[in-house]
Amino acid sequence: MTQEGGWSKAGETAGAGRTVVLIHGMWSRPHVWQNFRHFFEARGYRVLTPTLRHHDIEPWMSPDPELATLSLLDYADDLEAEIRTLDEKPFLVGHSMGGTLAQILAARGLARGATLLATAHCAPIVVLAPVVASIFVREMMLTPFWRWAQIPSYRAMRKGVLNGFNERDARNLYATLIPESGRSFFELAFWYFDKRKAALVDPARVTCPLLMLTGVDDRLTPLSVARRTAEHYGSKARLEALPGHAHWLPGETGWERIAERTARFFEVEAQHIEIETGATEAAPELEPLFV
Repeated sequence: MTQEGGWSKAGETAGAGRTVVLIHGMWSRPHVWQNFRHFFEARGYRVLTPTLRHHDIEPWMSPDPELATLSLLDYADDLEAEIRTLDEKPFLVGHSMGGTLAQILAARGLARGATLLATAHCAPIVVLAPVVASIFVREMMLTPFWRWAQIPSYRAMRKGVLNGFNERDARNLYATLIPESGRSFFELAFWYFDKRKAALVDPARVTCPLLMLTGVDDRLTPLSVARRTAEHYGSKARLEALPGHAHWLPGETGWERIAERTARFFEVEAQHIEIETGATEAAPELEPLFV
């Protein structure tokens, strides 16, 4: 795993509790965090923007063949190794699949607090929303799709992921995207067939507060899914709906308000929320939670 730009100068003098890790999602790279990175650096944070394994390519380049079969657990393990080199437990901000990775890391006790932007769900949540399935019809027709690195068509992404942008900006953003692991998509969408249950998060093991921010117009990770995910964590999670926003929250118009809300959560609210954990060595229940 690599990181874009290394440590910031502002981060070198950041005080305790002023480290934030920004985790990108599917088809994406750390450049999506440019706005957030500058925002938090100006606020005195040390900012880390890791690149998920084999995502350090340009859109016109062929991905490493290994990308196709990378697991969520591969990504999470890489992030854990990076976080454990730090001198303090960081705050996490995850977008989409990066939100699921942040949940996994929070369950490993590696976060001071986490903000989940348009987060993908975790197991045991089962998403049956037709609009979500319709976005990926072409991808799921490729058999076995979990062995291929792929990127949805512009038409599909415009419909379900980039609907918060005008046509010009949507096309420009789509041109920056790269293929994603078919296996990681499988682990999220069809976790009940995954022998390792890579997407499973035991809420009892989450040791920090979670703020979930989801756009009212998000079609990929709609509010119905976000509500179910928040319920999975009970009092540890707070869900807030964002009118006028869709899925690509780090770059949509109004991202400043989202960054401000995230900073306020880290600097004020997360400092005063006591988390009770009941983690045991027993595996969590796998009763599906349908949406």
